[in-house]
Amino acid sequence: MIHHISIAAHNPQHVAEVLARVLGGKAVPFNAHFGSYMASSLDEYGTMIEVYPADIELAPGNQDQEQTQFHKNANLHQFSPFHAAISVSLDAEEITQIATQAGWRVLRCNRGSFEVMEFWIENHQLLELLTPEMASQYLNYTRNRNLVETLTHSATRV
Repeated sequence: MIHHISIAAHNPQHVAEVLARVLGGKAVPFNAHFGSYMASSLDEYGTMIEVYPADIELAPGNQDQEQTQFHKNANLHQFSPFHAAISVSLDAEEITQIATQAGWRVLRCNRGSFEVMEFWIENHQLLELLTPEMASQYLNYTRNRNLVETLTHSATRV
């Protein structure tokens, strides 16, 4: 189970506030790093999305017992391969409305065995949001006993 993820944003407070609406929770400052925020779903799993300023990166500590360090990085990338699929209680229309109000791209997509809402945070960071119906499709797909075989077969075609 994933309890939290972290992403980068140009406007962390705004992004956390929008994500809190999607998660049905609350946005709060994140004291781990100045200018960072968390969107919490306030659910029983502690589901959160940490939102850091876009020019911050996490790096391992310099010594064996030193925790994660925050570094500035002026070499920002517009896109990254990171994304997450997150189940939400909203329907597709509500997700679309929230994204549209934020000025972000949103698109309902069919991934073959299940659908997702592509929700592009600040139009550069992808979250795949799953409505309750889409989450059911996704879980039916991932619980398939032949999933590993199917994925292995499809990977050999690439």
